[in-house]
Amino acid sequence: NGKTTVTTLLGEMARAAGRKVEIGGNIGTPALDLLGRGAELYALELSSFQLETTAELNALAATVLNVSDDHLDRYPNKMAYFQAKQRIFRGCQNAIVNLDDALSTPMERDNLRFFCFGFHRVNPNTFSTREDDQGTWLTFGFDSILNAGELKLLGQHNLSNVMAALALGHAAGLPMDAMLSAARKFNGLPHRCEFIRRLKGVDYINDSKGTNVGASVAAIESLVPENEGKLVLIAGGESKGAEFSALAVPVRTCCRAVILIGADAHQIASALGSDVQVHFATTLAEAVKTSGKLALEGDRVLFSPACASFDMFRDYIDRGDQFRDLVRSLGEVS
Repeated sequence: NGKTTVTTLLGEMARAAGRKVEIGGNIGTPALDLLGRGAELYALELSSFQLETTAELNALAATVLNVSDDHLDRYPNKMAYFQAKQRIFRGCQNAIVNLDDALSTPMERDNLRFFCFGFHRVNPNTFSTREDDQGTWLTFGFDSILNAGELKLLGQHNLSNVMAALALGHAAGLPMDAMLSAARKFNGLPHRCEFIRRLKGVDYINDSKGTNVGASVAAIESLVPENEGKLVLIAGGESKGAEFSALAVPVRTCCRAVILIGADAHQIASALGSDVQVHFATTLAEAVKTSGKLALEGDRVLFSPACASFDMFRDYIDRGDQFRDLVRSLGEVS
């Protein structure tokens, strides 16, 4: 989760530093098609599927951002999925480790230099966070380098994405000033915790790219409103063999209600338990309409399905586009 955001932001950091960079892999242009373009750096997002057939990547810097249950319709268990992701470190010079996820650490550590990132982990060679009366700061080593309030990205999990991009860029020799300038300007990507509008005091957030439980848990925990506000969550779709018990605690803590759509709606409802207010909708349009009735002023409606889209939509982009259009067609903006 977060791969496309980190890869895109890293590319913007390289451009801000005046480096000729190409971005691709699992997003945009296939990696092999980028060869011959005269790039100094390649910022690649690689899926576990692509890594299965990669003998040795020999990357200047590489990271596994996090590992959560996904693609269990392809892999027999989470360990097999984890092992596929670990192939990214083969031949790597610099490993970037997420200190908040033990499964991001390389199993083979020979000849590797390490840089790290994580919340409240202020240490040498580590991008981290600290708080003071001016808010949350990103840090490198023992120095504060950027106030989180200067970022345009929504959510705590996006602070982790920024730290990951900074660590990758630092390992690649990018200057700090250029990286921080790019981070301040970065608006994020569609369908990833994308603010759509505020209507009657309620914010509507499109996180259609939340295609697994881990991504949706991160969005829920990051986007719960301050003060007395709650989330109204719209979720559901095709589970890809995943189970949903990890949703139960954050939903009970952060959500006023949950509206479920799609093939595995009842499976999700069962995992959430009887003390969660659950509503079912047969269409996304019905779910959006219901969310507007349930949300109170100061709440957020979060569309983060925790599932694949192909039971009802062409892909997550189609799903997110439909959500955006439905939200924009609601009553007058306040």
